[in-house]
Amino acid sequence: MPELPEVETTRRRIAPFLVGRRIRRVITTPPSYFFITAPDELRKRLEGRSVEALDRVGKYLVMGLDRGDRVLLHLGMTGQLFSSEATSVRLLSATARASLDPDEQRSFEPDAHTHLRFEMEGEGPEVYFRDVRKFGKVQWLPAGEANERLDRLGTDALEVTGEELFRANRGRRVAIKAMLLDQTVAAGVGNIYADEALFLGGVRPGRAAKRVTRTECDAIVAGLHKVLRRSIETGGSSISDYVAPDGSDGGYQDERRVYGRKNEPCHTCGEAIKRRLIAQRSSHYCPHCQR
Repeated sequence: MPELPEVETTRRRIAPFLVGRRIRRVITTPPSYFFITAPDELRKRLEGRSVEALDRVGKYLVMGLDRGDRVLLHLGMTGQLFSSEATSVRLLSATARASLDPDEQRSFEPDAHTHLRFEMEGEGPEVYFRDVRKFGKVQWLPAGEANERLDRLGTDALEVTGEELFRANRGRRVAIKAMLLDQTVAAGVGNIYADEALFLGGVRPGRAAKRVTRTECDAIVAGLHKVLRRSIETGGSSISDYVAPDGSDGGYQDERRVYGRKNEPCHTCGEAIKRRLIAQRSSHYCPHCQR
């Protein structure tokens, strides 16, 4: 699932194709649970409107339009937001990859999973929102209207402090990993970066939140900021479906210290990385470096 670094990378790289331009035409697939706002309504509301901003709020993208209206975009688990000029094998199904010659395997044409297409006025590529599993979301937000999804988010994970995490943990019996995944505490954190932050903080993911000290919370948050910023620098983690808007893969997956490395040696001490289920999520840690 795209987390803060992947969403921020997407925002930065797709913004030049949207911001400062007018939407000429909107093309959608039929109604489905991908659309919080019905496709017909989206087309009616968006065509002819100018895009003035593209912001990130946690794992959400918010497209600001003229007259103060907004569009909420969420990549969900397998969502991909990219330009029509992007080329990547991650944009193709396994069947499509197998049916093409090796030198053709990177091209992409809109398919049944390309649920939203923006044709912009003037020169430049279209913008596609593709999601195979339809857990992504798109919603029209009228000017001045509050949104429950956004309003319930806590401090952005790049700005959250150790003190805030420590206060949120007090009296909580749930695992510290679950607290990091709680979007009302640190908006934008997901499974990958929670594991990585806890490794840098020296705390096991299954430890009860109330047993994590203030000093350890400071260390966890410092580790969180470090891995998030580094992942943004490298374009995010391309482990499964994620691809940047230009079709390129991220690079942080090559720097992971614990996530997805079960039974592999810890880069710090050589101990085998362990995996266990915590808060219904696969969690990885070093039994020697984390306590």
